[in-house]
Amino acid sequence: MTTDRRVLVHADKASLAGAVAARFITKIIDILDEFDEAHVVLSGGSVNTDLMVAIRNSPAQTNVEWQRIHFWWGDERFVEKNSPDRNELQAREALLDHIPVDEAKIHPMASSDDIADLDEAAAAYARELAAFAPDAALYPRFDILFLGVGPDGHIASLFPGMQGITVRDATVVSVRNSPKPPPLRISLTLPVIQSADRIWLVLAGADKASALGLALAGASVDEVPVAGAEGRKRTVFFVDREAAAEVPENLIAPSY
Repeated sequence: MTTDRRVLVHADKASLAGAVAARFITKIIDILDEFDEAHVVLSGGSVNTDLMVAIRNSPAQTNVEWQRIHFWWGDERFVEKNSPDRNELQAREALLDHIPVDEAKIHPMASSDDIADLDEAAAAYARELAAFAPDAALYPRFDILFLGVGPDGHIASLFPGMQGITVRDATVVSVRNSPKPPPLRISLTLPVIQSADRIWLVLAGADKASALGLALAGASVDEVPVAGAEGRKRTVFFVDREAAAEVPENLIAPSY
């Protein structure tokens, strides 16, 4: 696992979104200097939506060759295509509809309109991952994978105490009876999440402090799934001051 796991603290939610947006633009330009294409995994939730708006509104985003980036999702709510609960819809409204992306490189998870059966929708996304994977691999090389964190410590749609967090023999899992509505979801599994070169977790608010503190203190992944969020090269927790309340001082990185 990664040897570089750090916490970067920002004053509030607004400065958090702006700082991560600037860092993302700089890093994705560097990645595209090194590789022909990049693969980015998006996350839902209000903080990550604010982040995408900040990327869109940054003057520097015009320097990004957006047509060379593939966009994926870490999880999705299995609802109608036009439902406001859809992570895809939130991402399109916040960012993707406002930048010159290649539509063929946007890879949403199926809605209930597209595929009626939840398990088949999960299987379809597994096939999509494999279709864009390097030879003999089951999924692409993810350059940056964004995650939100729930107050219960869940990441993507991998919830504490539920079967999804334990799955190791599949790339995508269907989720029923989610403790957070809506109840039906699709999620990448933990091994796929951990395959990303860089995992960037973006979280804000006092209700996230306990989960973050437990994760960094070595809690069980089954009980606090965010404890398992470790990328191959780097894992960064971008947080506001409220979310950092229970983070040991020695784990907080100096200002950058």
